[in-house]
Amino acid sequence: MKVLLRNIFLALFIVLVAGPILAVLVYRFVPVPATPLMVIRAVEGKGWDHRWRPLSKVSPSLPRALIAAEDARFCEHHGFDVEALQKAYENNEKGKKVRGGSTISQQTAKNVFLWPDRSYLRKGLEAWFTVLIEIGWGKQRIMEVYLNSIEFGPGIYGAEAAAQRYFGVSAAKLTPAQSARLAAILPSPLKWKAVKPGRYVQKRSRRIGAASGTVRRDGLEACVI
Repeated sequence: MKVLLRNIFLALFIVLVAGPILAVLVYRFVPVPATPLMVIRAVEGKGWDHRWRPLSKVSPSLPRALIAAEDARFCEHHGFDVEALQKAYENNEKGKKVRGGSTISQQTAKNVFLWPDRSYLRKGLEAWFTVLIEIGWGKQRIMEVYLNSIEFGPGIYGAEAAAQRYFGVSAAKLTPAQSARLAAILPSPLKWKAVKPGRYVQKRSRRIGAASGTVRRDGLEACVI
């Protein structure tokens, strides 16, 4: 019985502690070749276009737009935005449209290391990986990995693939308007279109473009640009 318990604790330690730490250390330096979602989508027949680019090879307008759209306090928090979570909770309690409070760090942890799910187990692992990447990677690396792992459409992953497929340019050449358009489709990349978008995406793009100006003026992207 003691041997069984020891083996169970050892397995749990490897799966929940040693394994995640090792994975985070490896991806601190090695480009992420694939994510669980990429594999799932490929099996579903949606294709796979993923082209890794370092942060220095991506137009600053894109991380600026993503901060404006997804996580205005990205450079200030340590992985979790308590204020955003509180607002999301209050909004959802009122019966309005469900909003999330996930930061870019949390989204990166989820995208790279975990499976799509809403279980408490996955949320707990997401929090653990978020702490690890905040400590082990820092903001620039988190943004770099985020830019290269986001799903921008069916089989389209990362800034370079999205820029090439939608606008025929490299990620380094994205304009502020194009970056705002890419950021605008992120909540529903399989439904919304960056090219010839509907009215809602057009309006959302304009709001993100305006907010990006505020991000730049107030230096809210200083930790990555």
